[in-house]
Amino acid sequence: MNWLDGMDKKRNARGNAANVRSVNYASSPLLASKTPPWRSKLLVALVGVGFCALLGRAVFVQIVDAEFFLKQGEIRYARTLELPASRGRILDRNGLILASSIPAPSLWAIPKDFEADAAQRRALAKLLGMTAKELDARLDNSPNFVWLRRQVDDEVAKNVLALGVKGVHQVREYKRKYPEGEAAAHVVGFTNVEDRGQEGIELAFQSELSGRDGTRRVIKDRLGRVVEDIGDSVAPVDGRDIALSIDSKVQFFAYQRIRDAVAEHKAKAGSVVVLDAQSGEVLALANYPSFTPGDRRNLSGGQLRNRALTDTFEPGSTMKPFIAALAMESRRVSPNTMIQTAPGYMTVTGSTIRDAHPHGPLTVAEVIQKSSNVGTVKMAMQMHPREMWELYTQVGFGQKPQLAFPGAVTGRLRPYKTWRPIEQATMSYGYGLSVSLFQLARSYTVFARDGELIPASLVKSEHPVNGIRVLSPKTAQAVREMLLLATGPGGTAPKAQAIGYSVGGKTGTAYKQEGKGYSDRKYRSWFVGMAPISNPRIVVAVMVDEPGSGKYFGGDVAAPVFSEVVQQTLRTLGVSPDIEVRPHIVTDELTAAEESF
Repeated sequence: MNWLDGMDKKRNARGNAANVRSVNYASSPLLASKTPPWRSKLLVALVGVGFCALLGRAVFVQIVDAEFFLKQGEIRYARTLELPASRGRILDRNGLILASSIPAPSLWAIPKDFEADAAQRRALAKLLGMTAKELDARLDNSPNFVWLRRQVDDEVAKNVLALGVKGVHQVREYKRKYPEGEAAAHVVGFTNVEDRGQEGIELAFQSELSGRDGTRRVIKDRLGRVVEDIGDSVAPVDGRDIALSIDSKVQFFAYQRIRDAVAEHKAKAGSVVVLDAQSGEVLALANYPSFTPGDRRNLSGGQLRNRALTDTFEPGSTMKPFIAALAMESRRVSPNTMIQTAPGYMTVTGSTIRDAHPHGPLTVAEVIQKSSNVGTVKMAMQMHPREMWELYTQVGFGQKPQLAFPGAVTGRLRPYKTWRPIEQATMSYGYGLSVSLFQLARSYTVFARDGELIPASLVKSEHPVNGIRVLSPKTAQAVREMLLLATGPGGTAPKAQAIGYSVGGKTGTAYKQEGKGYSDRKYRSWFVGMAPISNPRIVVAVMVDEPGSGKYFGGDVAAPVFSEVVQQTLRTLGVSPDIEVRPHIVTDELTAAEESF
């Protein structure tokens, strides 16, 4: 029983303790005081306001400005990858490649993730073709992204990645290749590192060649690795191929010949234009000096200039056939009309015009054959200035060529109302106006096409072209016979003769302008003609700028280039020979004596 008594005592003790605790809580002044009603209402109001604020924010984020917040979220994990389109090829008329794109790796880095020891830095800089200081400077440009080297060789990219440098990455791009190199550089042009055309056909047909890049939406992790694709990808659309009228064989040979001529005569520069007389297509357009499109380091402006299209000059004696043609077309003269050129000079409003060599009486045909200034001026002064101006305009002088090519110049032909008599006289033999070599070549198609001037094109054409009637067929054929005489014995350009083919053309030699006058030591020499003369297939124009080896007449400097280019081009085109003769070679002294400025 004692243990039962003990249990009762313990229960009583616990009860007393509970009573004591309840008494203590009940007697607390804090709990005993009454809470004011406004306090509880304030608390409920604050909770309600907070809830409303959260609800309003949720509505703003989820509904009102949901697009912004979705975009901000995507920025942190979603990326749009560009799928580059392959740039279209540039082809010659026979389908041979003049320019194409090949895959090329480009190296980039995230500078803030870049980690490399001293040895790795030196090795990386060496592979990238720069010094360690240059590498460090490049990495300091931006903490998030920097190009190390773009469009490198596969071997270089492989060796760089083999270094295992953290923060260095590779991406595939496209690089242009130009198989014809400097021979076709001025025609094809080149692109920049962004694969956008900068010169030539690459620039002229940028929109057609470039195509349209595609896109791919992906999710990336913090290390830049693609986790998964999101949405649909847009496939790239490759650029369109452009087929040119250029014949790469003719282009290469023309470039070689003008390059050799510039070197032989120690000239400043030279150009050749070859036109198809039947279609107006440009078969070759070559300039020297040139450049390699794939390696444009240390280039000068002279190398980049497409001189045949961008440089203008006074055409000199190459204008005389147009004066003879106009005089015959207006029935003032015939090919056999005699013109007295003695004593080898004449005066126009106080200015003296001279022939390089006195000739006496000459027929109109002989005026062109001998390149007589006096005979040409006597024909020109029978005309109204407007007649000359209209003919010059009709054959394209003073007008920008309608050619899909950047940089083609207009030249200069002043309004006829401003011509003084002496200016009309000098313009008849090519002084006082300026043209490009391309304009000069195209103008001679009026003789090659029996009086029709045809449009020129750098793009291959599958359809026949229609010309504009400028002269009658009879007049054009008569001028061709005169041009044939000019390349024969007694003419100014026997060195223009081609083995197996009849040729006709006109030489030109002119002083170069310096300031407001002319230099008596600097010349431009050129020759423009056609072959075969009975039914011309091609028109070829050659210009050599500042020959410095002692020879400077067009018959000595430019005519031999014409001869070689004509032979090679006609053989390439499969044109059958129409004569069996060897070129007639004359002494330099005779050629010089026969040619007038």
